[in-house]
Amino acid sequence: MAESWSDFLAARGALGEGAELRFGEPADETRLARTAAAVVPLTHLGLIRARGEESASFLHNLFSNDVKTQALDQARWNSFNSAKGRMLASFLVWRQGEDYILAPAADLQPALLKKLSMYVLRAKVKLSDPAPELVLLGVAGPKAAAVLGAAGLGTPPAPMTAATVDDTQLVAIADTAAVLALPADQAPALFDRLVAAGARPAGTAAWAAVMVAAGLPLVTLPTQEEFVAQMLNYELIGGVSFNKGCYPGQEIVARTQYLGKVKKRMYRVQLAEGSNPTPGQDLYAPDLGEQSAGKLVNVVPAAGGGFEALAVLQMSSAEGGEVHVGAPNGARLSFLPLPYAIS
Repeated sequence: MAESWSDFLAARGALGEGAELRFGEPADETRLARTAAAVVPLTHLGLIRARGEESASFLHNLFSNDVKTQALDQARWNSFNSAKGRMLASFLVWRQGEDYILAPAADLQPALLKKLSMYVLRAKVKLSDPAPELVLLGVAGPKAAAVLGAAGLGTPPAPMTAATVDDTQLVAIADTAAVLALPADQAPALFDRLVAAGARPAGTAAWAAVMVAAGLPLVTLPTQEEFVAQMLNYELIGGVSFNKGCYPGQEIVARTQYLGKVKKRMYRVQLAEGSNPTPGQDLYAPDLGEQSAGKLVNVVPAAGGGFEALAVLQMSSAEGGEVHVGAPNGARLSFLPLPYAIS
């Protein structure tokens, strides 16, 4: 019997599974992703494939971003929202030939696949989970491009574009991070090749650290239906089209944009060691007293100790500069820069 992907990773020293996968201490792995090159099995992400001649129009009518105009070499952030404009899931979308691949958080994938399937009706589209046959690897860090080249995958494409080398798709997320999508039976050999090229195996915390630093959020189960797109800076990272037509929640998202009602934004923050922050945890600020001023979105151990996180906050609370985690007298956080401006 062929060795499974999870058995292969365990043989290479992986511990845990899913979003908790690691090869060492998470703080050491986040340091690796900031200083060298990490190869990360992206087990915290799920997959959905849309196949059929009406796939583009079907997805286009449901999601916040334009799918109909998405070219073969493009990747786009996208989201599926409730009628109230709250994000049910956020995900990366890219194409495999005529198919579209979605990569939401793994803890949301089953419900998202089921929900989307309810909209199919007579549309000529088939939705499925390609995970048994398709594996995602991430290569992240300032030396990622050199590792990909040494492994025979060539120069990474520009951010938010995709390229194919043999059976491996390279989907660039940022200058220092790329998703590799490839057949599961080829994943072990590529993993070993990337390690031989200079990457070190790392867990999902390493990938999350790069995403947090880049200001790229991922909606997970604890934060589902908490945020309108603009609260997560989603239009700033290219995840919303305002001229694509209707989709669930579109009226709320458009009204928020055009009437200037954005009162919350996402910030990058740092928290001290011992604060034990978790996604979905409430934040407090003096201007709102005991009323929640926002929530943590994604949290990762910081290389130098403590934690880094993406946090949605009332803009007035962020401007005040004093924000606490978990309670009005909880641990105080500090602010870190994002790579893009918050308008």
